[in-house]
Amino acid sequence: QVQLVESGGGLVQAGGSLRLSCTVSGGTFGNYVMGWFRQAPGKEREFVAGMNWNGRNTYYVNSVKGRFTISRDNAKSTVYLQMNKLEPEDTAVYYCAADRRYTERVVPDASEYDYWGQGTQVTVSS
Repeated sequence: QVQLVESGGGLVQAGGSLRLSCTVSGGTFGNYVMGWFRQAPGKEREFVAGMNWNGRNTYYVNSVKGRFTISRDNAKSTVYLQMNKLEPEDTAVYYCAADRRYTERVVPDASEYDYWGQGTQVTVSS
């Protein structure tokens, strides 16, 4: 059974930084496309960032480009999301997800992802 566990969320002031981590167990992490999504109250789940299995391809939603960085450590079965210059609009529950297809392509669509974490809350105060 594949499990994803996020950590690193919290409360931060606008302009601050957080780093989210997501550790995967029970699967073949090195083959997965990994993605980060978020969902704010009253809004649909939104793709934030994704990275293919070897880290060569990344994809970011426009609103976080230049502020967020996704990375992965296959030896630790962990994907990270470094979030800088946080804005109140970034407040949401953040989820990591795994697409088990062994592919170079990152798809910014939640329906493509097979496994999900439980989410971690990020709150940015103004």
